[in-house]
Amino acid sequence: MTHALIVIDMQMDFCPGGALAVTGGDEIVEGINARTADFGTVVLTQDWHPAGHSSFASSHPGAAPLDVIDMPYGRQVLWPDHCVQGSEGARFHAGLSIDRADLVLRKGANPAIDSYSAFFENDRETPTGLHGYLTERGITHLTMVGLALDFCVNFSAVDAARLGYDVSVETALCRGIDVGGSMDAALTGMREAGAHLVGA
Repeated sequence: MTHALIVIDMQMDFCPGGALAVTGGDEIVEGINARTADFGTVVLTQDWHPAGHSSFASSHPGAAPLDVIDMPYGRQVLWPDHCVQGSEGARFHAGLSIDRADLVLRKGANPAIDSYSAFFENDRETPTGLHGYLTERGITHLTMVGLALDFCVNFSAVDAARLGYDVSVETALCRGIDVGGSMDAALTGMREAGAHLVGA
């Protein structure tokens, strides 16, 4: 009961046909559903941006998706509008079994700052509340799956390791975007942080 499955951002906008589609993102749904039976605690994270979020390229005149700009909290990749609160794209993939979830954690709702990690917003300081929840439940081991491997899964795994959790990332149940070598950098960073990459 000390081991939780963290399912990262399995939402329609990150699946083929979505606003920020990850190649093969829908291919891992069945495998994730099968894994939920193996854990006493299951947490789903959900990107949940207000319209006009500062991480959207459309919020910056002249900017294009995948441009990188300086924000008060650091470097920020600009994205197509995605996972807007209440939109179809923000919904979980229709095939994802959400009934096993003990908690749905929505992140990225602050219009001024993005939130890749399940634990902290992108200033690396403002907590989402997940650490407190897991601590109260006595969770010490985390297994992470979902989208996208090189962004939200990566940031979540690194933060979890930094917080002292024993972290595993099942790479077969993740898919990545790979922007400018971000996949290799993420795999290296997760290993260096102490996360166990299963299948990589």
